[in-house]
Amino acid sequence: MRFSIIAAISTNQVIGDQNSLPWKLPADLKRFKQLTIGHHLLMGRKTFESIGFVLPERTTIVVTRQLDYHPEGVLLAHSLEQALSLVDNNDELFVAGGAEIYRQMLTLADRLYLTYIHANFKGDIRFPDFDVSDWKLVSTEDHEPDQNNDYAYSFIVYDRKTYSTV
Repeated sequence: MRFSIIAAISTNQVIGDQNSLPWKLPADLKRFKQLTIGHHLLMGRKTFESIGFVLPERTTIVVTRQLDYHPEGVLLAHSLEQALSLVDNNDELFVAGGAEIYRQMLTLADRLYLTYIHANFKGDIRFPDFDVSDWKLVSTEDHEPDQNNDYAYSFIVYDRKTYSTV
């Protein structure tokens, strides 16, 4: 199974502001949908609540410390370990945030699907630092602003480097 992180990140590493996205970028949402349909989607409670509903055609796993939290239509876990045990033999698990879930999963992730938004934003949630030298660039697509997308952005895919012990 592949563990993949999927995130949109501004130039100043912002990923959210007061539990919402601080930008409008429909191309990123379209890519998110295309990549995650048919897969398990792992997220924290606040991220799930910011979306506001269960995303169709995905198995959503929500991690929360709240024992009395019971949203309909999701698998619930009270730890990351418990969440990972809920994943069946799906070929790819997508990790969709928030910051603490990203931080914990960065050491386990095999792939990063990142949308870099070429602008700075005010925000209270940032993507955790990671060493890009641990990752191999697989692909990059640069896009300029257009009538639907207010900012320049790049779709980047990284795979974790594997090191030979020989």
